[in-house]
Parts: sequence; C-alpha cells; structure tokens
Amino acid sequence: MLFAERLKAHQNAVEGRLTKLLGEAGSGPAAPGRLAEAMRYATLSGGKRFRPFLVIEAAALFGVPQRQALNTAAAVECIHCYSLVHDDLPAMDDDDLRRGRPTVHKAFDEATAILAGDALLTIAFEILSQPATHPNPEIRAELVFGLARASGWRGMAGGQMLDLAAERVLQDMDGIRKIQAMKTGALIEFSVDAGAILGRASAAEREALRTYARTIGLAFQVADDLLDAEGSPEHVGKATGKDARAGKATLVSLIGLSQARENLRALGNEAIDALKPFGSRAAILKEAAHFVTHRRS
Repeated sequence: MLFAERLKAHQNAVEGRLTKLLGEAGSGPAAPGRLAEAMRYATLSGGKRFRPFLVIEAAALFGVPQRQALNTAAAVECIHCYSLVHDDLPAMDDDDLRRGRPTVHKAFDEATAILAGDALLTIAFEILSQPATHPNPEIRAELVFGLARASGWRGMAGGQMLDLAAERVLQDMDGIRKIQAMKTGALIEFSVDAGAILGRASAAEREALRTYARTIGLAFQVADDLLDAEGSPEHVGKATGKDARAGKATLVSLIGLSQARENLRALGNEAIDALKPFGSRAAILKEAAHFVTHRRS
C-alpha cells in the first residue's frame, strides 16, 4: 500500500474511533451538550492525523495490528487538538481560522474553547487508562507517563510558553531548536515511542525510533515555518505570515529561506538514516519523513 493510501486508511480508522469515544456518555453523567459539541468540532474537523499515524506505524514495526493501537492513537490526537484549540485563543496566537474553518473560540466562544481544550486534554488520559487500550496495566501506566511528560511543562506546554516569549526575546539557533523540540517535537516523539511501547520494543530499538522521531519533529516545525513564510491561507488552512508580523524569531528568519530548505532536507535524510536497524520493515516510516519535508499544508 502506498504511503498516501496508508495515511488515509489510518486517518479514517482514527476518525471512527474518535467519533465513538467522543460520542460515549459513559457510566457517569453526560457531558454538557455545548461542551461535547465543541470538543467534537475541534477534533472531528479534518486534519491529516499524522501523529496517530506515527503511533500505528511504529507499533506495526513490532507486529501490533492497527486495531490494538487505535486507542493510543486517538489519545494522542485528543492532546494535539486540545493544543490547537488553546493555541488559537486570543491570549495565545489569536487565530480565526484552523483547517479552513473558524477556530473553536470563533465558532463557539472563548470560555467554551478553553473548557473544550481542558476536556480533550483530560479525556486523553482517560482513554489511555482503559483496559481496552492495553491489557497490561504496566504498559498503560508507561503510556500515561510518556504522554503527560510530552504534553506538559517540560514538553508541549513549556514549548508554547517559550514560543510566546520569543516575540520579545532575541533567539539564537539553540533557543529556536529548544522551542521546536518542546512545542512540536515532544508530542511527535511520544507518538513514535508509544508505538514502540505497545510493541514492547527493545531499548536499542526504542532509542533508534526516538532519534527518528526527534528529527522529524524538528523537520515538521521547519516545514511549518516555511509554510508560514511562503504559503497562502487557502493552501495552509490557517493564517500565514504571523511570525514575521509578530517579530518572532524562527529558523527561517535566522538563516533565510534557502538555508532553511537545505536544513529541512538534511533533517529528512537524518531521520531516514535512523531507521536503518529496521531495514525494509520501516519503509512507510521512511516515506513519512519524506512527507514531512515536502508537505504543503
């Protein structure tokens, strides 16, 4: 199956699982209707589902079928969507458009958007803690710990804080790399590592996959910066040119478009090299690295 077909197949499967998970009332009281609607709006509004794809494909390296990785993949996507809802708020990036549609605070209101993000953050851990995610409680605990670390103050949330500060503080290459690694890279790294956890990979295998994930995480943010500098809102699905208007330091502003593209190519090659221990089994993950370095939205 070609990469695009594989990505689409996982996208559809994750979409179906998210639809089910966000439609279940559970044994307790039902969620308020407007909150549930906002959560579904934020989560079921398209998107490539690239992070869930990485969970499923990393797990597949070790023989884990898609259906056994879907809950973990869905939990990762809930975290990702929560982060987008909060990033778009007026107090953060103040965006009106996401995936070609009004952002959650525009479609609903700011308070509902905050609560929808909070609820998506917490439901991710509810999903991971369920026996349906994995029968072994030690595996579930490791997944919960890894996702908490990737999304918290030393990961995605901390990276967002540094990114906001970058509008006022001059950044060098090390500072920009740190922001990228935390804000974007941490969740991508966990996505790949989660697949390895589900597959009970060896320490050496997990380290090789972490190297791959860290590299494509950096590449993903460089591609994002290039899209912000060169892309149009119609193709990207959100406002562009924001970093320049905010005076925010990025790799593109630091080294220029040409060198940033060269850096992106080098990161793609580095990611592919990290997969050598897996041979032909990692063909789809290699294609994923190519996808990151050539994406247009």
